[in-house]
Amino acid sequence: MRYVVIGAGAVGGTIGGRLAGAGQEVVLVARGAHHAALRDHGLRLRVPEGELTYRLPVVDGPDALGALRADDVLLLAVKTQDSLDALRAWGPAPVAGGGTAAERLPLVCAQNGVESQRLALRHFRRVLGVCVWLPSTYVEPGVVSAAGSPLTGILHLGRHPHGTGETARRIAADLEKAHFEAPVVPDVARWQYAKLLANLGNALEALCGPVADERAAAFFGRVRAEGAAVLDAAGIAYASAEEQRAVRGDKVTLVPLDGVPRGGGSSWQSLVRGTGTIEADYLNGEIVLLGRLHGVPAPLNELLRRLADSYARERRAAGSLPLDDLLALEREAVARA
Repeated sequence: MRYVVIGAGAVGGTIGGRLAGAGQEVVLVARGAHHAALRDHGLRLRVPEGELTYRLPVVDGPDALGALRADDVLLLAVKTQDSLDALRAWGPAPVAGGGTAAERLPLVCAQNGVESQRLALRHFRRVLGVCVWLPSTYVEPGVVSAAGSPLTGILHLGRHPHGTGETARRIAADLEKAHFEAPVVPDVARWQYAKLLANLGNALEALCGPVADERAAAFFGRVRAEGAAVLDAAGIAYASAEEQRAVRGDKVTLVPLDGVPRGGGSSWQSLVRGTGTIEADYLNGEIVLLGRLHGVPAPLNELLRRLADSYARERRAAGSLPLDDLLALEREAVARA
């Protein structure tokens, strides 16, 4: 199979680079300065064993690639807020022998949250979800890093909305040759919702900086508890913390990398890069949506969603909201709720 990585940033670039290093055929899809750097200098992947460079085909969209192959796998790794544009661009792309990508090819959603695969199923017949446990960073155009060791990441995958299948098993086999563990599970959403609870802290980190003291950790505990209460009310199952620890163990331990400053998660990186958008609508916002549907207040997640959106839109600096100010806003939000 050939992998077409739509969104070759931190997650997509790492998966694409690792697959290429394991002998798989990979095409990268990127835009702007990142596209130019990948085209001119190759993908530079910084990992614990050093910096690896992969000269791979790079395109900025389906037209530049031409007809897709019947053995292609489309791996969607853009941020959720960019998913719809990608799906509309790649769904109608022709496949050699007839038909379109949406009709014939598997689409693998390697993204945070749960919304992208629901969007994808409106366009693509064959959608697979991935629970992405992959600490990675977009360092600069053409350069991504992944500090996990001995494994680069753990990627639970399965069909959406449920099931496994031969395609999932073949993809998993390729990933497991490429420094990943890739369990194929019939209930991948259960792992994704567990990851969603952890990702509710992404906006907190982006706004106030690393969750490094007791007050910040306690605030995140309240945000996560609110999220768990909403999922419980909605009847949505999620893997327990104990189950996650048993699977992950010490398989993905972060190692300091030369030339890679320690950064934050995906939302932090969005503010640092000044992209103007952030994933909070599909992380904290998912809890807000479910809370409204099931009659459970979620004022803390609503607060984080609103603030993160504002900071991204106004291109404010990552970590620039004092924690005391956030805690004061928490009190007001809870009182209103």
